[in-house]
Amino acid sequence: MRRRRIVLITSLLASGIMLGGCSTFDPTEWFNTKKPLPGERKEMFPGGVPGVAQGVPPELVEGYREPEPPPPQVAEEKPKPKPKPKPRPQQAAAPRAAPPQQAAPEQSQSVFPEPPRR
Repeated sequence: MRRRRIVLITSLLASGIMLGGCSTFDPTEWFNTKKPLPGERKEMFPGGVPGVAQGVPPELVEGYREPEPPPPQVAEEKPKPKPKPKPRPQQAAAPRAAPPQQAAPEQSQSVFPEPPRR
């Protein structure tokens, strides 16, 4: 029983010392066979995503009070301007002679449009 504890403690210390020598300890690197794409990495939105507020919304902060609505503004009533008198109707000119109409092509009763003519 005592030997098991000693072996367990020494193996933990040895593995801790071995891992302490590593610059980075990332077990996902052991199984990752993909190579990263070449090129420089840049932030897509360096100032934050446009239209999205950063941080915690003020409604969720403790002690938040809703802003008081502004007092209603009293609209001043302006006197209505007098309506303008209606102009007198003028006598209409004599009707012009209608231009001769061209013969309209017959329209089919089909739901589909006519094919183009060549």
